[in-house]
Amino acid sequence: MKLLVEGVTLQCVQGDITRQSDISAIVNAANAQLAPGGGVAGAIHAAAGSGLAKACRALAPIHPGQAVITKGYRLENDYIIHCLGPVFGRDEPADELLANCYKEALALADQHRIASVAFPAIATGAFGYPFEAAAEVASVAVVDASLRLKHVRHVRFVFHEPTGMNVFPKYLIRAVARLNEAKFAET
Repeated sequence: MKLLVEGVTLQCVQGDITRQSDISAIVNAANAQLAPGGGVAGAIHAAAGSGLAKACRALAPIHPGQAVITKGYRLENDYIIHCLGPVFGRDEPADELLANCYKEALALADQHRIASVAFPAIATGAFGYPFEAAAEVASVAVVDASLRLKHVRHVRFVFHEPTGMNVFPKYLIRAVARLNEAKFAET
């Protein structure tokens, strides 16, 4: 599924975040210490190699909603942007912190003149954020951020499980429709 917003392609695919060879930067659903762990963080650290863990130690800790960047190490991607999502039910306001993950990651990518970024569904695994609620927050945040991007031209959401493809596209379509309605109302 692909949508276009202000020259930025938004896409949803099922796959492996560490195997997005046509994307310049992938996003890590990190823990506060930016350490290898389970899920997305574990897969990215395993694929990138030990140099990533060393680089991450110098940047840690980070706080919910914050993003930092490293090079891609052994990945085919030039960069890894690490975001700490909120632990659902603990880190509040959860929706604002989750939206900040996506907005900060895209702002960081734009600052580094990165043309393409791939996101996992941040905070929906061990951090317990309900998937549908996370899809809505992420979609609105990315669509809104797309209006300000100068260098990022492609944003991909990558889902390991089929659930992502069953849920996420409808929220992305809704967010784009709301943007178009708002633009139409302004004219």
